[in-house]
Amino acid sequence: MQLSDNAKGVALMCGSMFAFTFNDSFMKAATHDIPLYQAIALRGALATLGLLVISVLMTGRVQLAVGGKDRKVLGLRTLAEVGSTLTFLTALTQMPLATLSAIMQAIPLAVTLSAAYWLKEPIGWRRLTAICIGFAGVLLIVKPGTEGFDIWALLGLSSVAMVVVRDLSTRQLSRQMPSVTAAIWASVSVTVMGTAGLLIEGWHPMGMGTTLEIFAAAAALIMGYMLAVMVMRVGDIGVVAPFRYTSLLWAILFGWLLFGTLPDGWTVLGAAIVVIMGLYTLLRERNLRRAAPSKA
Repeated sequence: MQLSDNAKGVALMCGSMFAFTFNDSFMKAATHDIPLYQAIALRGALATLGLLVISVLMTGRVQLAVGGKDRKVLGLRTLAEVGSTLTFLTALTQMPLATLSAIMQAIPLAVTLSAAYWLKEPIGWRRLTAICIGFAGVLLIVKPGTEGFDIWALLGLSSVAMVVVRDLSTRQLSRQMPSVTAAIWASVSVTVMGTAGLLIEGWHPMGMGTTLEIFAAAAALIMGYMLAVMVMRVGDIGVVAPFRYTSLLWAILFGWLLFGTLPDGWTVLGAAIVVIMGLYTLLRERNLRRAAPSKA
């Protein structure tokens, strides 16, 4: 049976979230032993090499040239990718994986709201209300006005904004541009950023365990990059985006298995509110298929 575009998008999103969370877990582990920028540079170099091989296998060549409207869109997407990587990984070195992942669960709601404004995708008062309630859940996670609300939480929120720009930019890429090309440019740019930081921080020796962690993170990042581009090019954004929430389940599991940490009660409550509101947008989107646009 052939899958619909929405079903393909959901499958790609779930795979992407697993890959990125797997990558995050091993990057956090690696930065316990080596500086952040060294980890970014090494992982990025390996990921870029892997993506170049994939490009040759898929298209028979390395296609880096981008023309027309795609050039500006890809430039914006790449800048957002660099910004989201830097803010997220910096926060990750100081925060539990599950807590930061809970903050990132605001992305589907933010993407849905931004798509309604920038891409003119329809959104009605019910989904708008769900988004507002969801953002209230985010406040429970970041806890403004308490000791838990610090620069690292702000960096997590900044990463959310960067990912929204990245995803909406991906949505604007033409169908003619291969997904692997966008992924390569993202990987190269992040690697250049990591290398620049490495020149400042200096090189630190690595053991075999750390080396394996970097390789594992790079392999997961390759998969994540590819799926992240592909997922934003199929299906309805309001249907696919809520499945980003599966990353929270993986983050809690990896955080417990690898670092022995679990989110506190307020974080769990806030994350539950955000996830429920996001899933509501999915159910509402399905109902809209049988309703007039004016009733959204």
